Amino acid sequence: MTIFKTRLPNNFDLPRRINRLGELAYNLWWTWQPQAQRLFSHIDGELWERLAHNPILFLREAGRSSLNEAAQKSEYLENYDQVFTDFDAYMAQKGTWCDKNQGSFCKKPIAYFSMEFGLHETLPIYSGGLGVLAGDHLKEASDLGLPLKGIGFLYAEGYFSQRISEDGWQDALNNPLNFDDLPLVPMVDDEGEPLTVSVEFPDRKVSARLLEVRVGRIPLYLMDSDVPTNAPEDRKLSSRLYWSDINFRIAQEVLLGVGGVRVMRALGHDPSVWHMNEGHAAFQILERAREVVETGKTFAEAIEETRVNNVFTTHTPVPAGNDEFPLWMIDKYLGALWPQLGLSRDEFVDLARNQQSWGETFSMGVLALRHSDGKNGVSELHGRVARGMWNFLWKDLKKEDVPIGYVTNGVHTSTWLARRLGILYSEYLGADWLDRLDDPSLWEQIDNIPDKELWEVRNHLKRKMVFYMMERTRRRWMQGGFHPVQAIASGALLEPYVLTIGFARRFATYKRANLILSELDRVLGLLNRPNQPLQIIFAGKAHPADEPGKQLIQGVYRAVKKAENGGRLVFLEDYDMNVARYLVQGVDVWLNTPRRPNEASGTSGMKAAMNGALNFSVLDGWWREAYNGSNGWAIGDDVAPDTESQDEGDIASLYATLENEIIPLYYDRDANGLPAKWLKMVKNNLRTITPQFSMRRMVKEYVEQLYLPARK
Repeated sequence: MTIFKTRLPNNFDLPRRINRLGELAYNLWWTWQPQAQRLFSHIDGELWERLAHNPILFLREAGRSSLNEAAQKSEYLENYDQVFTDFDAYMAQKGTWCDKNQGSFCKKPIAYFSMEFGLHETLPIYSGGLGVLAGDHLKEASDLGLPLKGIGFLYAEGYFSQRISEDGWQDALNNPLNFDDLPLVPMVDDEGEPLTVSVEFPDRKVSARLLEVRVGRIPLYLMDSDVPTNAPEDRKLSSRLYWSDINFRIAQEVLLGVGGVRVMRALGHDPSVWHMNEGHAAFQILERAREVVETGKTFAEAIEETRVNNVFTTHTPVPAGNDEFPLWMIDKYLGALWPQLGLSRDEFVDLARNQQSWGETFSMGVLALRHSDGKNGVSELHGRVARGMWNFLWKDLKKEDVPIGYVTNGVHTSTWLARRLGILYSEYLGADWLDRLDDPSLWEQIDNIPDKELWEVRNHLKRKMVFYMMERTRRRWMQGGFHPVQAIASGALLEPYVLTIGFARRFATYKRANLILSELDRVLGLLNRPNQPLQIIFAGKAHPADEPGKQLIQGVYRAVKKAENGGRLVFLEDYDMNVARYLVQGVDVWLNTPRRPNEASGTSGMKAAMNGALNFSVLDGWWREAYNGSNGWAIGDDVAPDTESQDEGDIASLYATLENEIIPLYYDRDANGLPAKWLKMVKNNLRTITPQFSMRRMVKEYVEQLYLPARK
């Protein structure tokens, strides 16, 4: 059957001279191209901000007079023509990194499964770091020319919006998405009917239609179970990310794994690599084995034939972070599968059997690890922790010999780097710096940037962040139901020239968001220190079912509300990718306080570092590899003692470093009024962190260490 996509919707009333803006709106390439973004914002900046940078809504609502005016401005048209010259060249590029370095490998697809993808704030199908990493992976694969195909879900309710009550309690608001307002292209068959895939459960069949999102050169295929042929409950399967209801959760994961394989087949793809970003998609292993068994081979032969192509990335350093299902649920949802594999029920359960204190389970982590040749953690320390955690699967091996490697995470530079810094890099590192960004020798030239110019850009970015928070607070105030204390707690009194610390991440208890507030009177003294004040900005969500996480937010918020802090403690509600960009680009110091060794990697600190912020972090995850004594600060030491003593030691280290090193260094100015010693550390940070923790380095390592071996 010939499969094709519907054409891009043509529902914009645009002047002919700039009518390709509609095409650009449907390819997320624009999200990592500052000049492309300015094609929209320069038409009507206020509307662009109000619509949360959604180009589809923007082009519908922009007044014809504004569009006509832009189409007649020579400066605008010059930028327009250059953007589309670059876009066309990018989309048609031959001789990408993959073409030049990997030859025939680039001819066959790579299937990349993830439960969530963080691509842009207007497409809220992500909850946090796992999804943003997946989104960055797709963008870098596009830049490098990898033949990646993304597979995930289109969540009709998106991820929840966060509202913080006057008392600091997190309320979750579901905001149903209007698919017509998003860069989604429904896929159809050769008869013009919606293209669907189906998965059989013992008592019913569940179908999902397919929609495509274009991420540069990479297609992301999203499944939507809200189709008329499904039962009402099944239509909700893809409506929400990470259902708490375990019945929905297992059905979702069957649909992702089994359905994802069938998506590839329906589109005529035969991937050479099947990459699972976490264990949610591990059922794809069984579906691919079933395909081989169907040709007449035994299950043992099928699993050996397919395992070489499987790559599994684990992101959690604790057993509880892996999805596990009670065995009765396996009977309920997969009872039709083991006969098709030629297995008994016990043989099937043995594929992923795991013993918990409360009984036996079917573990997605065990399933993926046992049946994937490629296995990796996401930092050096996490690889070590994972080998110890899963040693029981290889009882005859020493911990250090367990076959789980690591590829340390990275971030997509073009997505997260401030435009003004990119201009500075182009001037002093060379116009081709972005093509060479993972080359450490390039960053040896960082001292070519004059301190004065770097400091001016850093101050510009902080002012931009502070003004954004003020305007965001104003808009929230205008919506009503906002107490004046909440307005102050949202950043209305922030100052643009004060040392500013940022803490923004998921509010899980092990991340210890309140560690810096442990001695509140001491903190209040630092916030209001004469001539050396401090500001601290918090942001982040707790999972709606995580009561301890929500209580942690409430505790932080109650400290934020105290009048004694003078508005210098702030909590930004509804943390998303847009808020994250302002924070990682604008703060001076990025704080991270996980309890070792629970931070598998982390990536927000990498984004802050590439923008000139200095990390102040526990030696866990990626920071343990990055820290060298002159590019930021460490909290505590490189050990993991018991919980109580770790907390006590880290609190003492945090305050001592903040009071005796960080604050004095920031306010130490030379004869020119510049913090020369601070800027020296900023440059050491840029030199050592930007190339090593780029998504470009990361994806290249995946290709060389995991994807190429998977083709054997």
